[in-house]
Amino acid sequence: MTPRVRLRFREHPVEFLLGAFGEVRPGEAPTVLLLALNVFLLLTAYYLLKVAREPLILLGGGAAVKSYASAGQAFLLVFAASFYGWLAARVGRMALIAFVTLFFAMNLVVFWVLGICGVPLGVPFFLWVGVFNIVTVAQFWSFAAETYTDEQGKRLFPIVGIGSSIGAVGGATLAGPLVQRGSPFLLMIIAAPILVASLGLTTLVHRREARTRTTDAAKPKDAPLGPGNAFALIAHDRYLLVFAILVLVLNFVTKTGDYVLDRMLVARAPAAAHALHVAPAVYIGEFKARYFEWINGLGVVMQLFVVSRVIKYAGLRVALVLVPLASLAGYGAALAAPLIGVLMVTRIAESTLDYTLSNTTRQALWLVTSPEAKYKAKQVIDTFVMRAGDSLSAVVVWIGARTAMTTRDFLAINLVLTLAWVGLAVLLGRRYAGRATAPGPVGRHIVPVLA
Repeated sequence: MTPRVRLRFREHPVEFLLGAFGEVRPGEAPTVLLLALNVFLLLTAYYLLKVAREPLILLGGGAAVKSYASAGQAFLLVFAASFYGWLAARVGRMALIAFVTLFFAMNLVVFWVLGICGVPLGVPFFLWVGVFNIVTVAQFWSFAAETYTDEQGKRLFPIVGIGSSIGAVGGATLAGPLVQRGSPFLLMIIAAPILVASLGLTTLVHRREARTRTTDAAKPKDAPLGPGNAFALIAHDRYLLVFAILVLVLNFVTKTGDYVLDRMLVARAPAAAHALHVAPAVYIGEFKARYFEWINGLGVVMQLFVVSRVIKYAGLRVALVLVPLASLAGYGAALAAPLIGVLMVTRIAESTLDYTLSNTTRQALWLVTSPEAKYKAKQVIDTFVMRAGDSLSAVVVWIGARTAMTTRDFLAINLVLTLAWVGLAVLLGRRYAGRATAPGPVGRHIVPVLA
C-alpha cells in the first residue's frame, strides 16, 4: 500500500483543500476536478431533461403510458448497447465518446425544432431520455475508470462523485425557474451546449493525462477495442456475471420499494389531505417534495464527507455490503410495522446510500477490468440489465395488482431479494479482491469471446 502523502497548504493549496473530501496527492487535483465538473454537467443536463419529459409524457399519454414506456426502455437498450459495442470495436475511445455525445446533442436540437412546431413528443422523448442518461453516464465512468489505476480510483472516485451529486441538485433547481420562463422545449436547447461542454472536458482530461504520464504504458490508449459481443463477454466472465445479477436484483428491490411507498401514499392521501384542508394532489406533491429534498440533501453530505472515508478505512468489499444490509434492516422494520413513515425512512436511507456510497463503489469495481469490459460490458450492465430489473419489478407489480397482493406481500418479496443482494455483494467483493491482487495486467485474464 502506498503511504499517505502529507500535504502543506503553501505547496499544494488545491490538493490540501480537497483533502477534506478524500485523499488527493500532488498533481492529481486538475484531473479530478475536471472529471467532477464533467459529471456535474452531465447530471445537470439530465435533470433538466428529466423535468422537461414529465409534462410531455403525462399530458401526452398519461401515467399508464409512462409506466409502459419505462418497461419498453429495457427492450430499446438491447439495441443501444449492441450498437455501442459494435462502434467501440471500430473507432478509438475518444472518437467513440465524441460520436455518442454529439449524437445526443444533435438529437436535442431536433426535438426542440419538432416541439416548437407542435409535434407530439411524449413517448419518443421519454424513451430517448432514458437511453441518453444511462448511456452517457456509463460512458463517463468507463472513461474515468480507464483514466485511473485501481489505487487512484478508490481514492479519487468519491471526489468525482461529488460532481454527480451536486449536478443532480443543481439541474433540478435550475429546471423550475427555466420552465416557468419558457416551456419544456427551452430545457432541451439549454441542455445541448452543456453536453458539448462535457465533451470538451473529456478531451482536455485525455490530452492532459497523455501529456503528464511519463511512460507509454501508463498513457491513456485511444485505439478501437477488441472484437467480442458484450453479452457473451459477461456470460463468460464470472466477475462480470455476478456484477450483472447484483445490479438486476438491486434495481428490482429499489423499484418495488418505490411502488410500495407510492401505493401507501395514494391510499393515505384522501384522509390526510382532508385533515390538512388541501387537495390530495397537493398533499402528494408536498410529500414527494420533502422526500426528494431529504434524499438530495443527505446525498450531497454523504458524498462530501462520508463516502471516501468508508472506502478508505473499510474498503470496497465492506462498502459494497453496507447498502443491502441497510435495506435489509429497513424492509424488515417496514414488514414488522407497515407504516408510511417507516417505509419513507427506509427508502430515503436506501436511495441516499445507493446514489452515493453504492454508486461510487460500483464504479470503482470496474477499475480492475479490461478496456473491453469497461466500455462494452459496462454499457450492457448499466443500461439493459438495470432496466431489466425495473421491468421485472413492473411484472411483479402487475401480477400483484391482479392477485390482490397486500403491502406486506410486496415487502416480504423485497426482504427475500435483499437477502440475495447481500449474498451477491459478498461474492462480488471476494471476486474483486481476487482480481485486484492477481499478478499481471488488470483484467487481462478475461476469457476472449468471438463476435
